[in-house]
Amino acid sequence: MITVLLVEDDLDLATTVVDYLELENMQCDHAANGIAGLQLIEQQKQYHPFDVIILDVNMPRMDGLTMCKQMREQGINTPVLMLTARDTLEDKLSGFDVGIDDYMVKPFEMLELVARLKVLSNRRTGQINKLILHGLEVDFSSKTALRNNLRLQFTPTGWKILEVLMRKSPEIVSKEQLKQAIWGDDFPQSNSLKVHLYNLRQQIDGPQFEAEIKLIHTISGQGFSFGLKNE
Repeated sequence: MITVLLVEDDLDLATTVVDYLELENMQCDHAANGIAGLQLIEQQKQYHPFDVIILDVNMPRMDGLTMCKQMREQGINTPVLMLTARDTLEDKLSGFDVGIDDYMVKPFEMLELVARLKVLSNRRTGQINKLILHGLEVDFSSKTALRNNLRLQFTPTGWKILEVLMRKSPEIVSKEQLKQAIWGDDFPQSNSLKVHLYNLRQQIDGPQFEAEIKLIHTISGQGFSFGLKNE
């Protein structure tokens, strides 16, 4: 089931959207402003992160653009669909600058909204290149990583593994998902993944960080995760 967060201050519209998405077998939570929306995202991270977020542009307390900007700065890469009454190129560019993935102009058709949500739910935004999670600072564009101000070095495959785990965090990533992300359908028939994971752990959770919390975890029978073990 696709999980959606709708951040919209028009309660009549919000009720209509929530009810319609439930008919389409989508679970939709609602927040009336950006501050409440960020709080719901933080709470939901402990269970199952939202698959897609719908943001209205004009809202009290915190507007949609500001909320999206704060999300991206926090490393939240959930796809975002912006609802707006304005359809100028300047408005759209302002949204793309802060990390919006898609736009819909009010009024809109519910069937189109559902179709766009399904597309967005199948991917994570590629706009976030810099992530900071649990003290690990990573810039995937410049291939730099720091933990406790110590620079870390990864192999090309290590970078791919780390990116998948961090972008999915705190979700569990199966061994098959990792192999597919790294090698596609042409993955080697060997213990290559095990070796690459070991080398990655030596950098992130090695002896130099013995006093720190371990960040890469093996979940027995399920796969691997990045983050705090009790997430």
